[in-house]
Amino acid sequence: MSTAYTPGLKVSSYTHIEKERRLPVKGRVLVKEGDAVWPDTVVARAELPSPMQTIRLAAQLGIEPSALPTVLKMKQGDQVQKGDLLAETRGLFGRFFRSRFYSPLSGTLELISPTTGNIGIRPPPLPVEQRAYVRGHVLRVLPQEGVVIHCTGALVQGIFGVGGERLGTLHVVTSGPDSPLTEHHIHEKHQGGVVVGGSLVTPEALRKAAEMGVAGIVCGGIVDTDLIAFLADTLNDPNYDIGVAITGQEPIPFTLILTEGFGPIPMAERTFRLFCHLEGQQASINGATQIRAGVLRPEVIVPLGSHEDSSPEADTQPTQALAVGTPIRLIRAPYFGAIGEVAELPTAPEPVESGAVVRVLRAKLADGRVVTVPRANVEIIEVV
Repeated sequence: MSTAYTPGLKVSSYTHIEKERRLPVKGRVLVKEGDAVWPDTVVARAELPSPMQTIRLAAQLGIEPSALPTVLKMKQGDQVQKGDLLAETRGLFGRFFRSRFYSPLSGTLELISPTTGNIGIRPPPLPVEQRAYVRGHVLRVLPQEGVVIHCTGALVQGIFGVGGERLGTLHVVTSGPDSPLTEHHIHEKHQGGVVVGGSLVTPEALRKAAEMGVAGIVCGGIVDTDLIAFLADTLNDPNYDIGVAITGQEPIPFTLILTEGFGPIPMAERTFRLFCHLEGQQASINGATQIRAGVLRPEVIVPLGSHEDSSPEADTQPTQALAVGTPIRLIRAPYFGAIGEVAELPTAPEPVESGAVVRVLRAKLADGRVVTVPRANVEIIEVV
């Protein structure tokens, strides 16, 4: 039972990657199996029905609801354009004081109700497109839903991220994995690129990255209060807080990926060396993070044409078992992102705060504290 732990983050210089690209509703797949695709290739398209807009027309015209059909200039099912004359009353003696109503939007006249005096106009459907996200080829087609894209190349998973899918050229801007990423490292030439730093990204660097139009930042860690303050300011929400259950939908100017955790934590040396090897390559990044059921890791993907293009270093997914002294990262609250080592491995299950009786370990954290956590709440950090 010593191996009852969550597998660590994957850092590979060359691996096989499959990405499922699925529409939110049924639609039309635009590519076929075997087709070569690029990150911006539209692989599937659908239309989301727009919500119907209800208009209290009888009330606005000052007539009885039952009289609504007699004043309408269009019938149910007709297409209307914004500004079209929808209704007109006869007025006094059929000529004076007529009331007219013009459509406030374009769409389809779907509802005419003589009971309520309301009409309903449904705007045109909203187009939804699913792009390939990575360079590769179509491995499988999911009829009416999407595709599975296969590519080979480098993959680096992070512990936490914010922001969605983006594409950019990798720029390693710090001198080493333990060097902080500051505003002085970010320049106009990094516009649209993915900036890779070392141990910590500063608040000033976050603001500079937004000003310069950087597509993404990858670094070892960040002070959680700095990230919260930046997001609160960017989203104009002073009460904003980080939710570790799921991220990736934040409307922020760039994607941020942490490879190690919260705090001034140096990036793993081997991860940093891999990024240095990939300098100048185009990367697909995604900060989406889901910690609970269906774990989703933030990621950096660099498609490569052949194994010869990759670093000579092999896949670095951890394979060792838990033992006293093994370096670990905690991946659940209340110690999410904390770094430490195994201090003790009790053989018998023990009760935890939730009331469950599970296999646990004692972890000695970097600040000297020794805490008891479920073994499923940790992952091994590889020592290079």
